[in-house]
Amino acid sequence: MTSTAPKAVGWYRLVWPILRHLDPETAHGLALGLLRRGMIPVCPGADAPALAVRAMGLDFTNPIGLAAGFDKNAVAALQLPRLGFGFAEVGGVTPKPQSGNPRPRMFRLDGDFAAINRMGFNNEGEIAVAARVRAARRPGFPLGVNLASNTDSDNPAEDFVRLVQSFAPIADYLTVDVSCPNTKNGRMFQDPVKLDDLLRRLLVARDRYPTPMLVKLASDLTEAEALAIAEVTMRHGLAGLVVANTSAARPTSLTSVKQVERGGLSGRPIFEASTALLAAIRRECGPQAVLVGVGGVFTGEDAYAKIRAGANLIQLYTAMVFRGPGVAGAIKRELAALLARDGFDSVAAAVGNGHMT
Repeated sequence: MTSTAPKAVGWYRLVWPILRHLDPETAHGLALGLLRRGMIPVCPGADAPALAVRAMGLDFTNPIGLAAGFDKNAVAALQLPRLGFGFAEVGGVTPKPQSGNPRPRMFRLDGDFAAINRMGFNNEGEIAVAARVRAARRPGFPLGVNLASNTDSDNPAEDFVRLVQSFAPIADYLTVDVSCPNTKNGRMFQDPVKLDDLLRRLLVARDRYPTPMLVKLASDLTEAEALAIAEVTMRHGLAGLVVANTSAARPTSLTSVKQVERGGLSGRPIFEASTALLAAIRRECGPQAVLVGVGGVFTGEDAYAKIRAGANLIQLYTAMVFRGPGVAGAIKRELAALLARDGFDSVAAAVGNGHMT
């Protein structure tokens, strides 16, 4: 992981000093609105051939993806390719619309290059999001959907079944999010027995559609807990896992007074733990599992460390807050240079060929 403070990219250097004084959720809504209207500059240039990845039966022009949470309702899904990402994941989406937790519920930890959120899966619900996903899906840009259960649901498993039935025909891949720390039902399926039953039902619900499915883990799990979930996931023939979600833990390295806020911690402070968990799962699952590395990626060096620890693909979100919409382009350039430096002609060649740095 890089030791220097990550810098804002391009024109974002000019607006970040202003945006950082806005309420984080307000600033996020402003950025999403500008993107939806096509007012964010396009990331220039074609991706280097070495960055191309084939995973889950899908082709990615580069391995850098936008994580769930940025565009919960898929309102800007048509515009997301403009940012230079190789793929994106919208949601989390629940069957019924829900408003989430009371505001304020998003906090920046500026000196720590981190954020805390307790959004609570606020979203417009399955019907609204499905219509936008259907309209936004485009060849060459895989679009995934993050699935979650309603907070007030009496049958969370049935929520996931319903969502798989709805989104399997229209999404490029699905992520079963069993790792949210901010809702009542957010982590109940991290129990391997409950997860085993859930995945059996979801595979039936997916029926004839070949849509790949991933399971998203929490970063707070012990290695043994994570490996138990990974074993269940791969035994059922799912494509792989997303490692890992935000953390309820508070590392002693945090300096911001906002660290006392309840919710999931994201950004640089969870990089080491999430990458170590990723490496452990790769060692256990072998090369067949598709692993999406997420947690604390700000630079090409960060992405490269996760790839060498075992990630096929990378996701980020918090880096967008601190570095701006040009962050994917910057990471891609840095990553391509690192691959060339070490003699790798592709991302696939580097997967698992190293240790967390």
